[in-house]
Amino acid sequence: MSATTSDRRMPNVVFIMVDQMKWSALRLYSEIGIEMPSLERLASRSVTYQHAFTPHPLCVPARTSVMTSRYPHSTGCRRNETLMPSHETHAYNIWRDAGFTTGLIGKNHCFERQEDLDLFDVRCEISHAGLADGRADNQGMEWPRPVDAINKAHRERAELRSNAQSPRIAYAITDHPIEDYGTSLVTSQTEAFLERVTAGDTFGRGGRAGREQNGYSPFALWVSYPDPHEPREAPRAYAEMFPPDEVVLPPIRKGEFDPNGGLDDSPYAPSGTVSPAPEVTRVLHRMMGLEEDDPNHIRTLISVHNAMCRFIDDGVGRILDKLEELGIADETIVVFTSDHGDFMGEHNMAVKGGVFYDCLTRVPLIVSYPNGENPEGVVDDSMVNTIDILPTLLELQGLASFDGLHDGWASERSASASRSEHLGTLAANGMVGHGTLRRMQGDPLPTITAASPRVAAYSEYGCGGPPVKISHLDDLEHPLGYRALIDTLWAREAQGRRKMVRTRRWKYVTDPIAEGAGSGNSADPEDELYDMVADPWELYNVAHDPSNSVVVSEMRRLLSDWMIATEDSEPVPLPSTMGRS
Repeated sequence: MSATTSDRRMPNVVFIMVDQMKWSALRLYSEIGIEMPSLERLASRSVTYQHAFTPHPLCVPARTSVMTSRYPHSTGCRRNETLMPSHETHAYNIWRDAGFTTGLIGKNHCFERQEDLDLFDVRCEISHAGLADGRADNQGMEWPRPVDAINKAHRERAELRSNAQSPRIAYAITDHPIEDYGTSLVTSQTEAFLERVTAGDTFGRGGRAGREQNGYSPFALWVSYPDPHEPREAPRAYAEMFPPDEVVLPPIRKGEFDPNGGLDDSPYAPSGTVSPAPEVTRVLHRMMGLEEDDPNHIRTLISVHNAMCRFIDDGVGRILDKLEELGIADETIVVFTSDHGDFMGEHNMAVKGGVFYDCLTRVPLIVSYPNGENPEGVVDDSMVNTIDILPTLLELQGLASFDGLHDGWASERSASASRSEHLGTLAANGMVGHGTLRRMQGDPLPTITAASPRVAAYSEYGCGGPPVKISHLDDLEHPLGYRALIDTLWAREAQGRRKMVRTRRWKYVTDPIAEGAGSGNSADPEDELYDMVADPWELYNVAHDPSNSVVVSEMRRLLSDWMIATEDSEPVPLPSTMGRS
C-alpha cells in the first residue's frame, strides 16, 4: 500500500442491506408505510434518496450489480443461479487491496467462488430459513448463540409452506428467545464485530502494513439482513405492534388484470385509452392474486411483514448506538438499502415476480457520513440507482475520483490500465485505477457528493428465454399459488429481455423481443406506460393512448441512450495518444 493511502484517514463503511423491502414499507416514504424510528433517526443525519431503484428486482442480479456497479446485462448475472463471476472486480477486491478489515454478516447470495469468500476477514452467513444445512460455516467469528438454539428457532420457517393459510399466503407468529431469530443474530454479531475491530482485532488473518489508523484498521462491513423476505415469521412481541385491523392497505382496482383492462371508478382512472396488463403480469397474478383469500389472512400477512421490518429497524438502532458508544460514528459511512421490493398487498399480490411496479423496483436508500461535512436531514428527489452506491463510497473514502473520467486524454488510459487491474485494483497513488473505474456503470450519488442529478433510472429482467404463457399454467398442479411460482421460477427468470426506464413523471416498460415488438412507431403490444403523478399506484397502463405517443418516443430514446452507453460488457482499452505518433 502506498504512503499516500496509508496516511489518509479513510472512513469505515457499514453497508446495511435488507432483503425484499419495498420503499413504501417506510412511513418515511409512503402513507401506507410504518414508523421506523431508527431509520428515521438515521435519515435525520443523512441524505435520503426519494427515488432510488434496483437495477434488477431479483436477489442475485441486484446484489452482484450493487457490488460491481455494473448492470446485469454487463456482469452476466441475470438469474439467481449465476452468482459473482470470476471476471468481475467488486467492492471487496478494492477494499481488501486498500487494507480494510472486511466482513459479511447475514445473507450472502452474491459470492460463491472461494477466491471471493477468502476476501472476508469475517464471514457469518445466515439466510431466510436459518443456517445452511443447519451448520455454521463461519470465518473469523462464531455465532453468539448455540447452533442447536438457532436451528430450533428457525424450524417453523422451514415448515411454513406445509402449514400455509392458503396456497398463496403463509405466515407464523412465534415465541422463540428473541436472540435466536436471524435478525437478532445479525445485529448481535455486528455489535461484536464493531467492538472487536475497534479494539484492534484482526480476526486471525494478521495485520497488513499501513492500514492501522487511530488504533484500529478501517473496516468495510456488509450487514445483510435476510428479512423481510419470505418465509414470513415474526416474534409475537413485534407482531402485536401491528394489529391486522390497523394495517393500511394500498389502493387496488378490480379488473386490473382482466384481458380488456377495463376501467372503474377509481380516482386515478385516466380519461384516455387503458391497455390490458401484459401477459407476463397476468401470469403472475393468476398464480399469486389474493382475490380468493380471506381478508383477515391478507391483513395478518402484511402485519407480520411489518413486524419483520420493525424488528430490523430496532437492529439498525442498536448498530447506530454501538457506533456512537465506540466513538466511531463520525468516521463511519452508513448506507441503508434493499436489494429489491415486494408486492405485499399492492396490485393484490404478495412476494415478487419479473415485473417493474415501484413496489418491486423502488427501494429505500439512506446514506450518512457525518464527518464528511455532508448535508444532514436532506431529501434528494433525483432518479438514482443502487449501482451508484459503490462509486459514492469510493469517492467519499478518497479511494477514487470520478471527475473528468470521460474527458480529455491521459497517459494512464492505455490498454494496460483496464483488465490488468482486476487483481490489483489500486494504482501507484493508492487510488482505484482508471481501468477499474471505467468498468463501473454507476455514478456517485448527487447531494452526498458533487455529482449532478440524473433524470432517469433503469432496471431490467430476463436473458432472452421464451415467454411463460397463461396456457402453461394449465399443466401445473392446482390450485395455483406459491408452489406454481417456484415451479415456473427458472423459466420466468429467463424469459424475454424486459427493460424499464423511470423518470419523475413517467415509467415505461418494454421487451424488445416480445411477440409483436418492433411492429410500428407506436407502443408495442406488451408495452407499459404509467403516469406516476396522476396514477402513483400504477393501476392503469396508458402505453397505447394516442395522446401519449410522444411520451413513449421520448422514453424509448432514454432507454436507447442507456443501452448504448452500457453496451460494452468490458470497456474497450483507450489509446494514450490521439494518433500513432
